[in-house]
Amino acid sequence: MAGPQIDIYTKFGCPYCVRAKHLLDQKGAAYSEHDITMGGPKRDEMRARAPQAMTVPQIFIGDTHVGGSDDLAALERAGRLDALLAG
Repeated sequence: MAGPQIDIYTKFGCPYCVRAKHLLDQKGAAYSEHDITMGGPKRDEMRARAPQAMTVPQIFIGDTHVGGSDDLAALERAGRLDALLAG
């Protein structure tokens, strides 16, 4: 059974993006990465989904806007990430 759709908006060379993707990879979570380094429609999409977001990564799990890498790590430390990934 597949979990929820996971979207992560990233930029080239972003260490926080690498860290977030690494945690998702460790969890075996499949995600769609959207590189917004050069702007474009995916950057506009990210800003529409999270108008307050000014940094990357921005992570969405299903309908939940997780936030950035530190927010994802905080969910893991709190023991809440697995349930969110399971849907």
